[in-house]
Formats: sequence, C-alpha cells, structure tokens
Amino acid sequence: MTKLITVVDYGMGNLRSVSKAAEHVADSQTKIIVSSKPEDIRSADAIIFPGQGAAKACMSALNHTGMIHALHEAAEEKPFLGICMGLQVLMEHSEENDGIECLSFLKGKVKQFDLSGHPELKMPHMGWNQINQTVDHPMWHKIEQDSRFYFVHSYFVEPEDNQFIAGNTTHGQTFASAIAHDNLFAIQAHPEKSADAGLQLLKNFITWNGQ
Repeated sequence: MTKLITVVDYGMGNLRSVSKAAEHVADSQTKIIVSSKPEDIRSADAIIFPGQGAAKACMSALNHTGMIHALHEAAEEKPFLGICMGLQVLMEHSEENDGIECLSFLKGKVKQFDLSGHPELKMPHMGWNQINQTVDHPMWHKIEQDSRFYFVHSYFVEPEDNQFIAGNTTHGQTFASAIAHDNLFAIQAHPEKSADAGLQLLKNFITWNGQ
C-alpha cells in the first residue's frame, strides 16, 4: 500500500528542494507530492510543512489558501514535520513583523536573537551548527549526537513547556532547534541542505508512524 506524503505549498520557497530530498530517500512504496490544496493535506498519510521567509507572509498565505483547518486536523492525528518557518509558526505568537499571531499548535512564542553581548556573531544565524539531542526520539535514529545541520534564521522558538524541546543549538544563546510532541516533530535547520544527517532525518520521517 502506497504511503502519501504531502509537502505543504504556500508559496514560500525551498519546496522543491525539500520534496526532491525526501524523494531521494523514499522507498518505492512512498509517494511525495507538493500541494496547496486542503484535500491533499486531508488525504495524506503524513505532512511536511517547510518554509522560508517571514511569519506574516506565511500566515497570510495559509489564510488565503484555506489550508489552516486542514493543517490543524493533520497536526492532531498524522506524522507532521515542520522545517524552519514550518517550526516557528507552530507557536502561538511571533515577534517578527511587529508581532504576528501564529497557528498555536503548541504553546510558546518566537523571539529574535539578542546578540548584543556577542559582537563577533552575525545575524541571521546562517551556516552549519550542531544540534544537541535532548530526548531519545525516532526522528534521531542513526543521527549522531551533536551532528551539524544547516541553519538560516533570525528568530527562534521558545516553547512554554521545555519537555517539548528535542534538540538545542547555541548561537550566542542556547535555543530550541528541534521540538517534539506526540505526532509533531519540527526542526529549525534545513534537513534538505544538511547532507547525510539531514537526509537521514527525512528518511526517519518517511518511516515514522508518529509515535
């Protein structure tokens, strides 16, 4: 039986690279599509929610396409992978764009880095950095502790409950770079740009049943 994975398309870039990377590690029983249709989210067995850009534009696009209700349903019952902006908008509120309400899948907020005490560091946080795994999770299968992933972001998530944190990274300050809760897993880095560790993460998601 074929497993259908829908990569959510809301016009925010890097979708093709994510879908191509997932296709590269998928087996013959997995079909990956890129879609902006709510019915393709509802019919999927699992969801990949990637994204680049700004929170305001992301939320505007999700409202415009009518995908929000389908995403809420999926987030409650299906394996769900958020990537970069796809992690940040899972929170309740973002400081970006003078403040924007997000999807509220998880309690928490999105904050801008404060690098005032680290003049040697640049914004955005861009390039390779380590993720320290803080929980034993199926999504970390065959990924070594402190593996390096590729990041591009100026904001980070701060979940209300630290038990949601699945990985931490340090850039001036230590921040949650991966979160996990039930069938949700989300990562601030870009697995599609993160060589072997990133491909392994996508492979783990394809085989993950959300538990």
